[in-house]
Amino acid sequence: MRDNEPRSVTRSLYAFRFHRPANLTSLSIIIFQMSIFNLQSSIDKARDRFERPQSTSPRRPRADRGRTRIDSRILRWLATEFSCHDRPRMEETLRRLSRFCAAEQLKTPSRATVYNLLEILPVPTYRFEQLPGPVQEALYNMEPSGEIPGHQIAFYCFNYGTVPAMSFAAGLPWLALFQALRMRGYRAKSRGLIEAVAAVRGI
Repeated sequence: MRDNEPRSVTRSLYAFRFHRPANLTSLSIIIFQMSIFNLQSSIDKARDRFERPQSTSPRRPRADRGRTRIDSRILRWLATEFSCHDRPRMEETLRRLSRFCAAEQLKTPSRATVYNLLEILPVPTYRFEQLPGPVQEALYNMEPSGEIPGHQIAFYCFNYGTVPAMSFAAGLPWLALFQALRMRGYRAKSRGLIEAVAAVRGI
């Protein structure tokens, strides 16, 4: 027995040697013995890692932390592509995106990146004074001036609007409804309404 070997390890190894299952292979025996003999050293290494003082050297945060590093030309292209009425065909969209990036000498983002960007792409905006009356009434706590993103209009229309306001929201661009569907704060009935519209619009 090793000087620093725990008694429980010795007893376990002794029991293993004399009561070894018949179906264990030589490789299994070696792995078992290695795991027993390395137990104390693994414990010591773990203790050293936890007791080791943490580095105090400050790390400077990235200047672009929290912002996408996708070229703005790609973002504008995708925003335009997905701000249509019908659901875009992703395969065709990715092929045309690849051609666009090649022409602009840009790195083409992956399919996964494009899907992730859908939640943060800029959506079409609308001036408050140009919106129909029922929609303006649904935007009850918005400033009656400036431009309002389409996904916010959809959220307010489905949550607080009348039937005409919801009808207007149901016809907003695909990207606006895609982002509106992922907003929090819907009432139960309002959530059901926008989900029904999303199902029809292929969202």
